[in-house]
Amino acid sequence: MSTKMEAVPDARGRFGAYGGRYVPETLMAPLEELERAYNEARADASFQKELDDMLRNFAGRPTPLQFASRLTQHLGGPRIYLKREDLLHTGAHKINNCLGQGLLAARMGKRRVVAETGAGQHGVATATVAARLGLECTVYMGTEDMERQRLNVFRMRLLGAEVIGVDAGSKTLKDAINEAMRDWVTNVHTTHYLLGSVLGAHPYPAMVRDFQSVIGKEARAQILQAEKRLPDWLFACVGGGSNAIGLFNDFLDDDDVKMVGVEAGGRGAGIGEHAARLAAAKGFSGAKPGVLQGTYTYVLQTLDGQVSTTHSVSAGLDYPAVGPEHAWLADRGRAEYTAVGDEDAIEAVKTLARIEGIIPALESAHALAELMHRAPKMKSDQLVILNVSGRGDKDMEILARYV
Repeated sequence: MSTKMEAVPDARGRFGAYGGRYVPETLMAPLEELERAYNEARADASFQKELDDMLRNFAGRPTPLQFASRLTQHLGGPRIYLKREDLLHTGAHKINNCLGQGLLAARMGKRRVVAETGAGQHGVATATVAARLGLECTVYMGTEDMERQRLNVFRMRLLGAEVIGVDAGSKTLKDAINEAMRDWVTNVHTTHYLLGSVLGAHPYPAMVRDFQSVIGKEARAQILQAEKRLPDWLFACVGGGSNAIGLFNDFLDDDDVKMVGVEAGGRGAGIGEHAARLAAAKGFSGAKPGVLQGTYTYVLQTLDGQVSTTHSVSAGLDYPAVGPEHAWLADRGRAEYTAVGDEDAIEAVKTLARIEGIIPALESAHALAELMHRAPKMKSDQLVILNVSGRGDKDMEILARYV
């Protein structure tokens, strides 16, 4: 059964009620320039050929779709396949988008890129691509995240990037984005803002989705080759939501394929204790529609309407808003969104490490934890694809405190 979904976003950058372009006047012209450049590049066969070549020969695509035989046996439920984005160069799916935007920046004549990063994987991927393409690179990172992810800070600096700590606000991803946007406004003629997720003003949510859609395209072809049919379930973690949209995108018109996005349940359901924007039905409080950093979407807010603080053991999920396409999918009921707490995510890391020999990123472990919870109630003839969006090397210091 398939009911074709309408193409999104529309000409105004809207995913239904969400998305759009809520920025100062000084950013309207550069966003319009970026939209034109992206539309031209998308239609240019030579650009696509260069991107495909770098994805294959530099990043390491295609990534395997691995049948997790021991995890399947351990959980006693469906047949589980792992989409191994953790095997990409730099250790996560972030490189897909960074290569696309890096090539686009060079095409536009911008010789400098700025980026924000939370867990550090987007910053590492940006620094890597900048080094490969000969671009100057500045990465903004909250000082709390810099402490949690010291290894990635060193990697970025080794790659030649300037890493600037942000000591304002919650000292995490939201504040890093604010500083990156200020830099971009100041240096817009020479600089491209290489945003890391399906967030921000139009055209970023659609552009980042398109660069990440290679995940779902590959997974679809691989599962059809392995099982001769489509999966019953897709699972992916959702911070901003780029790895999840990348997996989901190629299956949106297949109504029988159920999609589950897993947010950070943190240490409790109260405001400030989690980063669950779309899991309100599960009792997590604070999320309602609002504008944050250029887009209209679900935002965690205090009772007086201020952007709420958040918490997650995983730096990459610790963000108060979610990509507007996810908000649209949630409203339509096309994807389900739930949340997993810190302790369950840590247990999921231990399980996959000891049963399959794979140490996932704490972000990816949230999706695994939800699958572990549901699998015993699922049928043995069902098929699941879980997106392992990144590897756990960066999380060793955090895990050492718990394990």
